[in-house]
Amino acid sequence: MVFSNVHSWLIRRRLVSLPFSDHVDPLLDDATDLPGLLNLLKHGQSEGQWRSVELRPPAYPDAPALWKDFCDGQTYFLHRLDLRPSLVDIFRGLQKDSIQRKIRRAERESLVCREGRSDTELNAFYRLTVMTRRRQGLPPPPFKWFRNLLECLGDHALIRVVLRDDQAIAAILTLHFKQTMVYKYGCSDARFHSLGGMPFVLWKTIADAKGLGATELDLGRSDPGNAGLITFKERFGATRSVLTYRKYPNPGLSAVRRAWAEGAAKRIFGALPGGLQVLAGRLIYPHIG
Repeated sequence: MVFSNVHSWLIRRRLVSLPFSDHVDPLLDDATDLPGLLNLLKHGQSEGQWRSVELRPPAYPDAPALWKDFCDGQTYFLHRLDLRPSLVDIFRGLQKDSIQRKIRRAERESLVCREGRSDTELNAFYRLTVMTRRRQGLPPPPFKWFRNLLECLGDHALIRVVLRDDQAIAAILTLHFKQTMVYKYGCSDARFHSLGGMPFVLWKTIADAKGLGATELDLGRSDPGNAGLITFKERFGATRSVLTYRKYPNPGLSAVRRAWAEGAAKRIFGALPGGLQVLAGRLIYPHIG
């Protein structure tokens, strides 16, 4: 199992598989290997090697005895789009009013999709990320996080920016490995939503993924309370599954308390000026994941 050892002066040592990843599968030849790995993790915690463990498996065996010492963490919806059908058939599966028409509107507006990993694409992407996170009441990840991501992953990472004339109005950052394309980050300028920039760039991503031989587009996790994002993904024909994180030992924080804390944080961050939000992201992100 692949973990990061997360610790700082603010938080105690914990194992997370993996920070800033929506989901991570154990690397097993046989499912019978899993109990031994889980016992090893619990033993390390009891000996004080780490305070807690968090696993993010997209699916796990329905075996209560196996997970009896692990508690449920956050629950999300995970969406995946099957790319094996032809592009024509995939387009037919898109919701007509909100997706197909928006893509055609974008084409009529002569929107341009530019791809790359240079500072030009990164700066445009980050400006839109700051705008989007402000609407969501969340601090943006540090700029250097995205730069490091592009440098470390190389050809496996790509930014796509949608331009109206020379102005960036929507952008996404995707990851590609073997037969999977991952939609990791998305952002947009709300003033231009009517032009269909986000459906347009996602459709371009689907076409590119098909060209690379991908058979699946992983659209990532969604908070169950974010009905707009869930609806958007499902209007693209994506299939929903439940993604529940597993934690050991039980942190004792109820779902109600966690939701209250998250809501309070969003109200605070949403009220900060743009510059302070960026600063907050730089200060907070080294301690989370």
